[in-house]
Amino acid sequence: MNKVMRNPYAYALFVVPALLLYITFYVAPMFSSLRYSVTSWNGINEATFNGFSNFAKAFGDEKFLVALRNNIYFVLFSVFMQIPIIVLIAIIISGVRRFLDFYKTTVFLPSILSTAIVGIVWKFIYHPDAGLVNQILRAVGLESWTRGWLGEEHFAYLAILITNAWQWTGFYVVLVLAAIFAIPKEMQEAGQIDGAVGWRKVRYITVPLIRPVILVITLLSITGAMKAMDIVYIMTAGGPFGSSEVMGTYMYKQAYSMSQFGYANAISIVIFGFTCLLTLIFHLFTRRLEEVEY
Repeated sequence: MNKVMRNPYAYALFVVPALLLYITFYVAPMFSSLRYSVTSWNGINEATFNGFSNFAKAFGDEKFLVALRNNIYFVLFSVFMQIPIIVLIAIIISGVRRFLDFYKTTVFLPSILSTAIVGIVWKFIYHPDAGLVNQILRAVGLESWTRGWLGEEHFAYLAILITNAWQWTGFYVVLVLAAIFAIPKEMQEAGQIDGAVGWRKVRYITVPLIRPVILVITLLSITGAMKAMDIVYIMTAGGPFGSSEVMGTYMYKQAYSMSQFGYANAISIVIFGFTCLLTLIFHLFTRRLEEVEY
């Protein structure tokens, strides 16, 4: 075994296939997208170079700016609404003594469902007449609150955000639970001796010790929000009147409905750029926070 591990060809045997897949399905398409982003191309005829016209068009396109704003809302909702709820649910479940596996499985189930299935099911839930939401509101005497949730500009996007949170909350809860259960019992017992019980224990022991995992799921939420497309397209296709459009759905429409593949590639580069920018800001913020604390 030691002789094999000293052989560089042994490392190449494992690294090269994965590297080829990475180059083929990630690096090459990214450079191809970058190439076509500076062209005018309908997907059939020869692409013609047009410089940065597509990028200028994007930032002067009102519909694209609405889509960009919605992606930012998606990020804010995920970070400031979904993450605290995830941590709270994980802390509550971690304190359960009976049927723990049942609760863990229950919260995790939505994340294994196809996004298409989730979108279709929740379209029925939001149905103005037969939908579960409006049926419950009518049953409790709040009929004036009933809405055509996916058909109204002020509620469609919020309905999508709630659906997306429902699907992925369980996945992140399991990650946080794993971090909570990894906290040494000695440390928890020492905290209890010092008076850290109940929510004091959560504040001074649990949350600080699971912060690395919280930062990871926050980063995953940010990147996921920036590339959101499938759930939006399935539930509203960007409607009504473009109110729930995100950059991913707008890019798809420009490519496959309008045959503006050059413009669509430019939008994909903008999505990539904004994702990198938000990731960098988040990294700098967390590093600065650690420096202040230490």
